[in-house]
Amino acid sequence: MSDLHFRVATIDDVPALVALVESAYRGDASRAGWTTEADLLGGRRTGADDIVACIQRERSVMLIGERDGALLACAHVAMERGSGNEAGAGYFGMFSVRPELQGDGIGKAVLREAERIVREDWQLPLIRMTVIDVRTELIGFYERRGYHRTGMHKPFPYGDERFGIPRRDDLRFEVLEKAFTRET
Repeated sequence: MSDLHFRVATIDDVPALVALVESAYRGDASRAGWTTEADLLGGRRTGADDIVACIQRERSVMLIGERDGALLACAHVAMERGSGNEAGAGYFGMFSVRPELQGDGIGKAVLREAERIVREDWQLPLIRMTVIDVRTELIGFYERRGYHRTGMHKPFPYGDERFGIPRRDDLRFEVLEKAFTRET
């Protein structure tokens, strides 16, 4: 997507980012794309408080993908600290593309840019993310881009409506990661 431009979000972008993330994951509008979680979760996906925290967090950026000044996509990219001598890893989350544009290559371009930031700007050896493990089509998308399932799981925060209202009782997160090589 040569006409897709990237920049780091500011506080002025918060309302538009909340609307984008919500539209990509929740409610009927999200069903226009393939990343919807509407059958898994109701309620909110994010709020202004979450976006502001990502923008203000040290070693973190909210990456925006735009075309002609229009917000098309975003992702949170952050540095996770390593323990001891471990270099740490990048973290990729809150990945959202306008539902009607999903499948047009925008998401792949955002993912590549996030990986570039982690690999080149921050010089970290790998990038991680968490995905709801019943989202097999989404996990497949990431596997085709070099991510692998680590087998590590994290519990879904049932009872904390900041993360949505579950429609199922078997949700949990799986950690995916991609190590960078000289070729990636």
